[in-house]
Amino acid sequence: MIRRFGAWPAWAFMALFFALPLAALVPEAFAEHGSAFGRLFANPLLPGALRNTLALGLTAGGVSALVGTAVAIELARQPAARRRWMMALLGLPLAFSGLVIAYGFILAFGRAGFVTQLLAGLGADPARVGGWIYGAGGLGLAYAYYLVPRVALSLYPVFANLDRRPMLAARTLGATRWRAFNDTVLAEVAPSVLSNACLVAAIAMGTYGTALALAGTQLNILPLMLYAQVGDGGSDFGVAAALSLLLMALCVIVMGAGDALARRRDRTKHASTPH
Repeated sequence: MIRRFGAWPAWAFMALFFALPLAALVPEAFAEHGSAFGRLFANPLLPGALRNTLALGLTAGGVSALVGTAVAIELARQPAARRRWMMALLGLPLAFSGLVIAYGFILAFGRAGFVTQLLAGLGADPARVGGWIYGAGGLGLAYAYYLVPRVALSLYPVFANLDRRPMLAARTLGATRWRAFNDTVLAEVAPSVLSNACLVAAIAMGTYGTALALAGTQLNILPLMLYAQVGDGGSDFGVAAALSLLLMALCVIVMGAGDALARRRDRTKHASTPH
């Protein structure tokens, strides 16, 4: 008989990689009556970094959720043999680190990249064509490269197991195609799509490796601002700890919104199920 481990491996993982680092950050951030937060909020770069982080994360999360949903729908329609190799290809971007993905985008779309040189052969300016990859647009595209597969693989079971009989029944009773889709399919999958969008938005907000490789410290976002505090030129570890807590709180709020949407869907389904 196989012995069940229970939940202790998960609790041990959380203790080692979340609780202990958090326990080290909190005293540093709140030392000297929380003066580190005062220095952080007095930084004139903070409002812009907070605004840019939210904009980048929500935009990348929203685009990735839309594209990933379309890919998941297409996956659910494919035969089993074709679906297997498509899912294997989708899993490849998830195997690479953010730095590797960033360098791959530079080699392809940078000022001396392969795609840029092909366009330069057609008369385009390499400096202008290859410069966009180092800004917010290029960073958002790099994020979407590995966030879209995450959304697609997460949502595939939702569409594969979707019951289409309520939509067919609505159509039989005279509902229009859009009304039937909106009241049955969309109402069923929208919470899952929105919760996945919140998850990947939080991932985009907290990622710094891809941003560091593409934009360096020229892009004013919270992860790069944090990196500047703990890098070779930074020395205020209290501010770094306070900034870490602020970034963590931002990601938790976004992920909490997605979790609330998923819980609301579960409660609604449970209430509508006859007992």
